[in-house]
Amino acid sequence: MSATVAARRVAYETIRAVHESDAYANLLLPASIGRAGLSGADAALATELTYGTLRRQGTYDAVIAIAAERGIHEIDPAVLDALRLGVHQLLSTRVASHAAVNESVELARAAGGRGAAGFTNAVLRRVSRDTPGDWMTHVAASARSDDEQLGLLFSHPVWVVRAFRRALAAEGRADELEALLTADNAAPRVTMAALPGLAEAPEDARRTPFSPIGFRLGGGDPEGTVRGSGGRIRVQDEGSQLAALALTRALPVQEGERWLDLCAGPGGKTAVLAAEALRHGAALEANEISPARAGLVRRALEGVPLDVPVSEEDGRTRAADAPRTYDRILVDAPCTGLGALRRRPEARWRKAPSDVPGLTELQRELLDAAVGALKPGGVVAYVTCSPHLAETAGVVAEVRRGWGEALEELPARDVITALSDADPGLPAQADGSGRAQLWPHRHNTDAMSVSLLRRV
Repeated sequence: MSATVAARRVAYETIRAVHESDAYANLLLPASIGRAGLSGADAALATELTYGTLRRQGTYDAVIAIAAERGIHEIDPAVLDALRLGVHQLLSTRVASHAAVNESVELARAAGGRGAAGFTNAVLRRVSRDTPGDWMTHVAASARSDDEQLGLLFSHPVWVVRAFRRALAAEGRADELEALLTADNAAPRVTMAALPGLAEAPEDARRTPFSPIGFRLGGGDPEGTVRGSGGRIRVQDEGSQLAALALTRALPVQEGERWLDLCAGPGGKTAVLAAEALRHGAALEANEISPARAGLVRRALEGVPLDVPVSEEDGRTRAADAPRTYDRILVDAPCTGLGALRRRPEARWRKAPSDVPGLTELQRELLDAAVGALKPGGVVAYVTCSPHLAETAGVVAEVRRGWGEALEELPARDVITALSDADPGLPAQADGSGRAQLWPHRHNTDAMSVSLLRRV
């Protein structure tokens, strides 16, 4: 088997695992590449084929339905994944058409025999006869509404398209919807963080515009830089860096403060908090309900010479058991993850509108418990990797109503702007809050939402 064929098989098997076993591509793919012995261009090919196919799955399914003259639910799932991979190569890569068709046919043959191979060959040859532009015209014409058309063309579920539009409209920027959807389908650039007080960016690195600890390397695999730093330099989205720093730098730190990271897994923000606590003479505790993720938190903290106890409890219980204890608390709440679709493209197909009410109830309970665990004058940062207004503005508004005058909002937008070398352009929200909303298409970050609340 040639390396290029092996790269396609790795991509196919990863996509199958995502759909069949709810695997996470970002966790499975690197291990699969290693097992297959892929490196250089072939590893890059496997990565592009996997993520590209998952990102554009909604569009490709519409193309397949038209070319096959049947609904995708009538196609065997293993054969459908071979078709998706083939369509991606035909419409979005420079892979030769005959190679894209032939290799996909062989994948289908292995999954379903001669009949599946013949069907796959016929569908992909039909797709190859029209240009990518022609197919976008066909797909657009198949939509039943304007929102469905956007969803098909930009490969997002319709409910996500509508949620994004509402979130942008809250800033008076509803006209940026297509730019946001486009950004979600682009591979994110690798961003690094040098833990403050413990590491510096390499001399040849380029500083990021908003986070004072962020940088990007000129190229190559960042793993060597991470290993060489002893964990003090790490891969971390700039929005994640800003969310942690917004808490530590919202107000001057007094020596001896007690901090808590309530929902700490997988530990990237915890590491930033730990480095900041070490610099200022504060104490940090972390909590994560999942034992596996708690293990990741401990691993993330290995590069910071600070004793950070990590508990494994429900965050609501953890906070309720410590009333008026902490000066600063980070609530990086479980959410839909709609702000990180660039990195986890399969997430858009796994979430549904019915998931939101349960998540917002959990988010409200976590934030409410965290406020109760604050000392008077203490600050909580409520963070979600989602711009959905129900998970952001709605949760904060409900908790503020419950606490009344005992809780005030600090301007997260101003705090993040003060951290930044460039103006991040964080406009006022329609609800008049100080919430900061970052965006992939504007800031080249995940769509991170940050609110700062102080107990009076």
